[in-house]
Amino acid sequence: MRFGVFVPQGWRLDLAGIDPARHWQTMLGIAKQAEAGPFESIWVYDHFHTVPVPTEEATHEAWSLMAAFAAATDRVRLGQMCTCMGYRNPAYLAKVAATVDVISGGRVEMGIGGGWYEHEWRAFGYGFPSAGERLGMLEEGVQIMRQMWTEGTAALDGKHYHVDGAIGRPLPLQDGGIPFWIAGGGEKKTLRIAAKYAQYTNFDTTPDVFKHKSEVLAQHCKEVGTDFTAIVRSGNYNVVIGETDKDVQDKLDWIVAHYAALVPPDALERYETLFRNGPLVGTPELIVERLREAEQMGMTYAIANFVDAAYDPKSIDLYASKVIPELA
Repeated sequence: MRFGVFVPQGWRLDLAGIDPARHWQTMLGIAKQAEAGPFESIWVYDHFHTVPVPTEEATHEAWSLMAAFAAATDRVRLGQMCTCMGYRNPAYLAKVAATVDVISGGRVEMGIGGGWYEHEWRAFGYGFPSAGERLGMLEEGVQIMRQMWTEGTAALDGKHYHVDGAIGRPLPLQDGGIPFWIAGGGEKKTLRIAAKYAQYTNFDTTPDVFKHKSEVLAQHCKEVGTDFTAIVRSGNYNVVIGETDKDVQDKLDWIVAHYAALVPPDALERYETLFRNGPLVGTPELIVERLREAEQMGMTYAIANFVDAAYDPKSIDLYASKVIPELA
């Protein structure tokens, strides 16, 4: 199994209470911690407004962080979960990503999806197209980006995007261009786009859902003529880890208290349920067991989010020392 970790950037209120002047050093410290350990990759989210509700707490921009991490690290791969196609023209995005790939020495992953957070779409003036339109934008954008990265130019007269001779130099350093992670589990369109273009997918890891989505993906691969077994299926996990059950309970209590000061009661209740009932909540032994079960389903790349990462590095240390060695 392969492992990535999210760097807190504020989106999940995971920098709240830290002086903004210290945000970069906090994020960089976690990136360096991941690079020194057994993690293959670090990740950020591509969002502008916080969850579970929009607040005025900081949310740092994903591709600015990609460039900064590219220059400040040497080994870990750099991903976004996931870039929203509708927030940037795809030819421009391809240029940005290729430049970051050069800066990093060829370590960029392209997480990409149709987008869903209506509040920030409208607040930033993007409107909020229908799901069908957003997924149409995703497929056309991926085609443009792949052309830019493999041929050095792109031309497409599509329904959503029109480019004519966009020059994509420099090319990414990676042979064949930057790997695509097509994120989302939409069965008719998203998984079909993944079957056509993705090297990686990322969707719900609930066992029954994961198995079903995998079957749908396999059928799409058969229909479009791609190799299902060559597509890595990944999952995102909220990890709450402790040496003992009491340690786990103490961390859950801390998470609830952390969010209680930041979100309204109904949102707090949803988040408390989310974290308490997550599959990777427990001691290292339990988490190893749960990940082995996921691996048997075909989930071979686990990306972990630690709510307390910016406040206490011990959770990441424990996961890195007691979980990853059992599975890597």
